[in-house]
Amino acid sequence: MHPLLFKIPFLDIPVHTYGFLIAIGFLVAVNVIRRLAARSKLDVEATLDLVFWTLLIGFAGARILFVFTRLDYFLTAPLDVFRVWEGGLVFFGGPLAAIPFVVFWTKKKKLPLWETMDAMIPGLAIAHVFGRFGCLMAGCCYGKPTGTGFGIKLDSELVDSSLRGINLHPTQLYEAAAVFALFLTLLWVLKHRKFAGQVVLTYFMAYPIIRSVIEVFRGDLIRGFVVDEILSTSQFISLLLFMGATAVLMWRLKRVR
Repeated sequence: MHPLLFKIPFLDIPVHTYGFLIAIGFLVAVNVIRRLAARSKLDVEATLDLVFWTLLIGFAGARILFVFTRLDYFLTAPLDVFRVWEGGLVFFGGPLAAIPFVVFWTKKKKLPLWETMDAMIPGLAIAHVFGRFGCLMAGCCYGKPTGTGFGIKLDSELVDSSLRGINLHPTQLYEAAAVFALFLTLLWVLKHRKFAGQVVLTYFMAYPIIRSVIEVFRGDLIRGFVVDEILSTSQFISLLLFMGATAVLMWRLKRVR
C-alpha cells in the first residue's frame, strides 16, 4: 500500500494515491464512453454531459453508502465524510444512485435509454478497475488472512488491528482483474449485440457474480452482513441486482422476438 503519492513542492499539499487513481479512472472512462457513443451514433456531447453528472451522483452514492457502514464513527467526526481522497467508497452505492438519474436524464434530453447505457457501462467498468487499485493503495476493502506465505501485508488505520502486518488475500487485485476481464467482455458484447440493452444487462448479471465470489475472501467486517458470516450486504445487493437484470433481460428478449 502507498496511501500518499507525493506532496506538492513548496505548498506541502498531499496528493493521495486513492484520489489520484479515481481521477485517472474518471478520465479513462470519459474517453472510452466518448468513443463508444460516437461509434453507436449517439449525441456525443449530450452523452458526455450525462456521464459527468452520472459519475458525480454515483460517486456521492458510493460515499453515502460507505458512511452508513461506519455511521457510528462519522456521527462523532462528521467532517470526515468529505475526506474522500483517503478512501472510503462502497461501489454498489454508485449504480443504485446513478441509474434513476440516467433514466430521468435520457428522457429529458430525448436520448435512447438502452443504447446510451450500453455505451456508458464499459466506462463504468474500467473506472472501477482504477478504483480497486486505489483501494489497494489506501488499504481498504482488504481480504481475510491467507494462512500461508501468499498474500499482501497492509498497515493502515482502515485495517482491523488484528489483521495488520499479516498475509491477506489481495481482494482488491482479484476484483480489478475480474472487472477488467468483464470490461473486455462488454466491448465484445457491444460489437456483437443482438438488441439494445444487452451490454448493460450483461454487466448487471456478471458483476454481481464477481462481487459475490470476491466477498468470500473479504476480511473487512465493516461492510456488514444481512445474515452474520453467511450473507454479506454486498452479496444480498448482488442477488437482487442479478435477479432484476435477469428478469429485464428476459423481458427485452421477448420484446425483440
